[in-house]
Amino acid sequence: MAKSELVVGLDIGTTKICVVVGEVTPGGGIDIIGIGTSASTGLRKGVVVKIEQTVQSIQKALEEAELMAGCEIRSVYAGIAGSHVKGFNSHGVIAIKDGEVTPRDVERAMDAARAIAIPIDREVLHTLPQEYIVDEQHGIVDPLGMSGVRLEVHVHIVTGAVTSAQNLVRSCQRAGLDVADIVLESLASAKAVLTQEERELGVVLVDIGGGTTDIAILHNDAIRYTGALPLGGQNLTNDIAYGLRTPMASAEEIKIKHGCALKGLVNPTETIEVPSVGGREAWTTPRHVLAEICQPRMAEILSLVDLELNRSGCRNLATAGVVLTGGTALLEGCQELGEEIFNLPTRIGYPRNIGGLHDVVNSPKYATAVGLLCYGAEKLGTPAAFPGGGTNLFNRIFEIMKKWFADIS
Repeated sequence: MAKSELVVGLDIGTTKICVVVGEVTPGGGIDIIGIGTSASTGLRKGVVVKIEQTVQSIQKALEEAELMAGCEIRSVYAGIAGSHVKGFNSHGVIAIKDGEVTPRDVERAMDAARAIAIPIDREVLHTLPQEYIVDEQHGIVDPLGMSGVRLEVHVHIVTGAVTSAQNLVRSCQRAGLDVADIVLESLASAKAVLTQEERELGVVLVDIGGGTTDIAILHNDAIRYTGALPLGGQNLTNDIAYGLRTPMASAEEIKIKHGCALKGLVNPTETIEVPSVGGREAWTTPRHVLAEICQPRMAEILSLVDLELNRSGCRNLATAGVVLTGGTALLEGCQELGEEIFNLPTRIGYPRNIGGLHDVVNSPKYATAVGLLCYGAEKLGTPAAFPGGGTNLFNRIFEIMKKWFADIS
């Protein structure tokens, strides 16, 4: 198997670390050939706070994936999340030099859109084109070869804290990995679970992870808004642990097996067994008590997402509704609660259009890792975006100077 045919996605989450290995097929599809997971103990709210523990968790998941795939993993596409990630829209305008749009003109237009004041402690992670405009002609997806004198581009720029990105890369490097690129997790999840019709009509993607809830709004197959909330499934687990006086590990297990986001869906006679702390005997309680703990927290998370949609000014773009993904979206009643709060059609997003061991990753909790594979497959053969451990201010200045000299010559 040629090394260039393999793509690896590394989802470094607050509660779990997941490595998924995929093989790009001749037709452009992806076959899953290996997966490895491990508990994550070195992150808080999507940000690395203990590098050594993060490295150990990555290595454990890596070994499991390598064993299943029967290959050695050296390069990965890593996901990044957290409330430090910010997105905003920008606009660039240039004059077309030779009357016909060339790749260099497109690059100059993107540079013009990126030419904004960014604090020195922040790094541009993505510059995502929304539409091109040639001489007042709007809605152009690919302007190459078109005639005109003026080229404009509307883009969505995603930035993150430099230190957070560097710590992520450093953790991977200490685990023996090269980072081909750092990818916004909500962008990756969107590639994995959304249909082309949803991307065109307009859709809200809500990725409810362990420590954060990531939001992305797409319309006309382009990102219009990205955001993140510092709340996730871990908050729900904490509520269950305190409310039922049970260890955290038991609370997580109870949430997965018996949790429900709408108490109206629970049978009043159903009971669950709750392990106690300090060696005491387990006890039973009605399941609706658990639902009464879960529903307020899930309602809070989804209500904050709804508030974020209203603030974004893009709510009216969500013609196709809302797609909930991430491990917490598996909670029973989550879809119904979402429809009630958003007042929009809501569904649970599962990874799509993958082959191989698709049944192993057929869950919303693997949406980000599979999406990283899709992103990597599209970028296959392009130079690494983070050679030697990440870009910094001096790299950015050097690249800008090279482009200046290229334009002069």
